Amino acid sequence: MNMKIAIIGGGAAGFFSAITAKENYPTANVVIFEKSQQLLSKVKISGGGRCNVAHACTSIDELCKAYPRGGKSLKKAFHIFSPNQTIEWFESRGVPLVIQDDHRVFPKSQSSQSIIDCFLKEAKRLKIEIELGTSIKGIKQIDDQLELDFLNKGHQPKRFHKVVVATGGSPQRKGLEWLEVLNHKIENPVPSLFTFNMPTESITQLMGIVVENTLVNIQGTKFKSGGPLLITHWGMSGPVILKLSAFGARILSELDYDFKVQVNWVNETNNDVVADLLKSIVHSHSKKILSNMRPYFLPERLWLYLLEKSDISAEKMWGELGKKSLNKLVRVLTNDVYQVKGKTTFKEEFVTCGGVSLKSIDLNTMQSKVCKNLYFAGEILDIDAITGGYNFQSAWTTGFIAGKLN
Repeated sequence: MNMKIAIIGGGAAGFFSAITAKENYPTANVVIFEKSQQLLSKVKISGGGRCNVAHACTSIDELCKAYPRGGKSLKKAFHIFSPNQTIEWFESRGVPLVIQDDHRVFPKSQSSQSIIDCFLKEAKRLKIEIELGTSIKGIKQIDDQLELDFLNKGHQPKRFHKVVVATGGSPQRKGLEWLEVLNHKIENPVPSLFTFNMPTESITQLMGIVVENTLVNIQGTKFKSGGPLLITHWGMSGPVILKLSAFGARILSELDYDFKVQVNWVNETNNDVVADLLKSIVHSHSKKILSNMRPYFLPERLWLYLLEKSDISAEKMWGELGKKSLNKLVRVLTNDVYQVKGKTTFKEEFVTCGGVSLKSIDLNTMQSKVCKNLYFAGEILDIDAITGGYNFQSAWTTGFIAGKLN
């Protein structure tokens, strides 16, 4: 009798594990159950519709650092299926890829449709069945088989030899109860990868400004991050903010997204160094007015805003700056404080911190430790990363290992 394999979830990890399973077990009957009417919806919108499939990271140690949760645990898994193997996997299946200067990897077509078409073509070639609009209510272990119970009316329970759960991130614990009843440990799901809302701060008037080299930390915590910051009409975004939101996901949830951030606009933690630079401008350009001579090549609108915030006239000459005003400038450049009240999802790329605990999984096989022949792949696990192709990489890696069904 042919092996029957069910894949729950028609997203990135679901398709990757289904294709891997069928290639490993060519005579098996593999079926993907997707609760919505659309396959690979997150793949479609990712990377602004371009699909950032991977991050060309040659060092596994460096790769692991991009994961606030799951990085260390996945170290061995990334050696089994690495970013290089991801690139090779897609290119060998007719999807040429390009590696950008920032090491992010995209299809050469610059369209996520190329990735979707590749998966659908592979599924068709391998005769993988796909059932849309099919929701799973629960799983029962009966001897060595797993019985799937469906929410859909008229759907009778079906038994499978192996089942891979790849349903993606769940924004609420309620969506994970069907796995919790099987004795899997669940890490409470909270949002990750979001931007900071600042409804009471006037800096939002500077929307569109990017400052390339900032250092931001969440006041009262150990979380800090450096990199580009984008000012938006609702608050702050950009890589530095998104990284903070990922690493601080749990604590920010506990704070109910009401906290302060300290922004160092010049990414220099030694205030004496900043003071010395300002003094050198006073000495060398004493006759120039403040608005015309910007330290650290700060964007003009931001510099004028910071001067106003410090109660210093932009028409003043650098030579007229007293010690008190100079200290104010050092403070606003290195320790500018803003109140955050709320969050906004980054584009449409919702990522969840939390899910099925890695303690419940054998990471060598992605098989459940408490339910034989049940495997997990992708964001349903308590794994998440910063932006840059890392979240897809964990989907491909866990999907590949789960699909082996060892």
